[in-house]
Amino acid sequence: MLTSDATVSMSWVNTLLLAAERLGLPRERLLQRAGVRTELRADVRLPIDDITRLWRAAAELTGDPGFGLKAGRLVGPGSFNVVSFILLASPTLRAAVAEVQKFQRLISDGGRFQLVAGETHSWLIYHPQQGDLAFSPHQIEAVLAAVVSVFRWITARAVQPVAVQFSHARLAPLADYQAVFGPQVEFAQAFNGVQLDNRTLDQPLQSADVQLATLHREYAMAQLAALSQTNDLGEQLRAWLLARLNTGLPDAAAAARHLGLSERVLARRLQAKGTHYKALVDALRHERACDQVAHSSASFASIARDLGFSEASAFNRAFRRWTGQSPGQWRAKYHLAIPEGGPKPTVT
Repeated sequence: MLTSDATVSMSWVNTLLLAAERLGLPRERLLQRAGVRTELRADVRLPIDDITRLWRAAAELTGDPGFGLKAGRLVGPGSFNVVSFILLASPTLRAAVAEVQKFQRLISDGGRFQLVAGETHSWLIYHPQQGDLAFSPHQIEAVLAAVVSVFRWITARAVQPVAVQFSHARLAPLADYQAVFGPQVEFAQAFNGVQLDNRTLDQPLQSADVQLATLHREYAMAQLAALSQTNDLGEQLRAWLLARLNTGLPDAAAAARHLGLSERVLARRLQAKGTHYKALVDALRHERACDQVAHSSASFASIARDLGFSEASAFNRAFRRWTGQSPGQWRAKYHLAIPEGGPKPTVT
């Protein structure tokens, strides 16, 4: 099981939302039922459990037992951003699978692929990596349907698996699965996977382009490195809050949206670091207040406004709590030099 801060790119989320819309389900209603925020930007990654809630809600609201199959079939050349371009430029399907394994995180943290090669056939096995919530079987079916769709648009041929199997029981009529995968589909098996003929996997692709693949791969590596950065969460929040203190103090929900997390996941990650959102805000206000009182000529009322306090009296009480002194006493201690003709500090 993954930690709850595992995430999924909006490219995969949009595939789900588009499938729901094609079945007459407005995305706003789906997002509301799943309890997922509605401000979805292209650069946002949603927590893995939010995606599971979306799949569950979509299956419930559409009432379609083949919803996952329909969603997976919508996958096309633009579905996975830069990873799509790498796949199209790969020399073979087997090489394309290797690229997916390398750059899977750019699409989703919610699973990994394993290629088990045999003498004449190979299994491409999908290992779901869920969060706190168990995956919907529709998620699994969408992934395997997407695999077949990807293979077909890469090769520009009607690639058909030798066999397909799922670890869960059948959801939709068997004919729906056979329309996507071919005749050999089994359920309640040991793993989820697609079996392919080795000749299909190793046949050269007409769209292969070594230089183009290298170019896209370098860009993808940079994206992967950025995604894998271990910047301290507190420092990320600090920089974001500093830019917003004087425009109204943002709440924890706004901070979570900025980081591409749910409010619950943000709280959990901060708790793991021994803090919480209000404590971070308070510490930042403390630091900025002490610096501005000591090293600026601004009035205390102005400083209070800049730090998001509704009135000067609330700022004064907070300052005494932080330092044991009034703002006036703190400023006097630092012997602030006021430029000639400059504003005089208001001491309280």
